[in-house]
Amino acid sequence: MTTPQFMLIAASGIYLVVLMVIAYLTRATRKRTIGALSGGVAVAVVGVVIEGLAHARGWWRYPFNDTAYGPPLIYPVVVLLFAALALVSWRVTRRFGWRGQAVFLSAVTVLGTVRDYRIAAWFPQLIVFAPGIGTVLVDAACWAGLVALAQIVMRLVSGPVTGDALARRPQSAYSTRTR
Repeated sequence: MTTPQFMLIAASGIYLVVLMVIAYLTRATRKRTIGALSGGVAVAVVGVVIEGLAHARGWWRYPFNDTAYGPPLIYPVVVLLFAALALVSWRVTRRFGWRGQAVFLSAVTVLGTVRDYRIAAWFPQLIVFAPGIGTVLVDAACWAGLVALAQIVMRLVSGPVTGDALARRPQSAYSTRTR
């Protein structure tokens, strides 16, 4: 087993634990968790196409992999990562609405791009990015688009945020509170 392969297997284990913790902390139902995993799978499938395009255009490559798409071990990591992001975004949207969603998506876009370039700097045997701002912008667009895709698929599978049992219900102006 090569070092990059070991790193991807370890990352899968770490992201699995992260997903379980996030599912617990967000109090996600089974249906919501399945929706999030479905979103992660959709991102992984689209990711194969993106990886092929990125390889063909010379934006990035995986030095230990000879194929035009990413290494197969990367896709379980992608599924788990984007499922976790979808669950967090669900709670953000539930709490803060579309403005919170916009802030979350912006933050993930910036942090995800920085994360990718940090990984490339720390582990050049894993991924190499082409120089230039164009590659940075493509990577950022991938983060924004793929997180949005995971959210859309989760909504299609699990329903809207307001449909959850945990969603707030509007209070009547005449409701009384007991203390």
